[in-house]
Amino acid sequence: MKVKLHHITIRELVNGYENREDEGVVGYGGILDIRPPYQREFIYSTEKQRAVIDTIFKNFPLNILYWVKRDDGTFEVMDGQQRTLSICEYYSCNFSIEKDGFTKGYDNLTDKEQKKFLDYKLMVYFCEGNDYEKLEWFRTINIAGEDLSDQEMRNAVYNGTWVNDAKRWFSKKFAGCPAYQIGNKYIGSSVKINRQDLLELAIKWISKGNINEYMRTHQNYKDASELWEYYKNVIEWVQNIFGEPRKEMKGLAWGEYYNDYKDKNLDIEVIQQKVDELMQDEEIENKKGIYLYVLDGKERHLNLRQFPDSIRRTVYEKQQGKCHICQKECKIEEMEADHWKPWHKGGKTEIKNCRMLCSDCNREKSGK
Repeated sequence: MKVKLHHITIRELVNGYENREDEGVVGYGGILDIRPPYQREFIYSTEKQRAVIDTIFKNFPLNILYWVKRDDGTFEVMDGQQRTLSICEYYSCNFSIEKDGFTKGYDNLTDKEQKKFLDYKLMVYFCEGNDYEKLEWFRTINIAGEDLSDQEMRNAVYNGTWVNDAKRWFSKKFAGCPAYQIGNKYIGSSVKINRQDLLELAIKWISKGNINEYMRTHQNYKDASELWEYYKNVIEWVQNIFGEPRKEMKGLAWGEYYNDYKDKNLDIEVIQQKVDELMQDEEIENKKGIYLYVLDGKERHLNLRQFPDSIRRTVYEKQQGKCHICQKECKIEEMEADHWKPWHKGGKTEIKNCRMLCSDCNREKSGK
């Protein structure tokens, strides 16, 4: 990788600046690709954008920018996209800063202030190398910068026609993201579209956890239609099996449920009725676990109510510290509270349905 330092003024950088959203972002007379395919979406907060502009007006140095020189003489931003966009967006009057006690966009600056801004010199390294060297360098220089998500890094490593098309379905802003539009009632609130979380989730589901391998084998596919169709099938299956969405459905591993149960002969009416009943059961503390429970029947998903310490102590004293089954004397901390009548047969977590067992007897009973 050949690296050479240049000093580029903001005046030169913003010349020809255009932000065409999904079609790309260019500057530097139209020959700088500010958002090449392997770069992430713009994620700087307004506060961070303002900090960049404040640094410039204080004439403090910004961190070095890295541009890669292409074979055709054009450039692409390898590192510094966030700072570059902050500068260009301020120049385009898309946000303002607090300066000298006033709120000022670029168009509110005096001629002298505008000249100072435009004459500010950026330190830019021009880099030349092959694709492998570019991506390795991209990994290295991002270690100490704004952290990339795992999926953003994968998008860089497996950059190609498949990633570009996949982002069209899964990575747009909320209002324009097709995958979010059809699945937002089932996707966890922590999923960040602009950090590629939804794309990562869909690939995780379809690949059964083998995300890197799936992206490697699909890197040069012309489109991501397979992933998009799969995702739509997952959402349609959930809607068909479970009916009207509840808040408890958000964030569940729907793709994994779909993979395991899509070919099962499920009685939809019975499932939906069972879900309705279980949602009203006060013994169930993890309502989100109901959906997997009605599929596999395992009670551990439900986090059933446990006997409180007050009931445990009362029953322990009534049994005079002896296991109800084997009559072995134990300390209370060596015993476990057990339901006489199990939950699935209508048993409640109340004192009359409690007995204290030693751990051995409780394990033996549970294993039957």
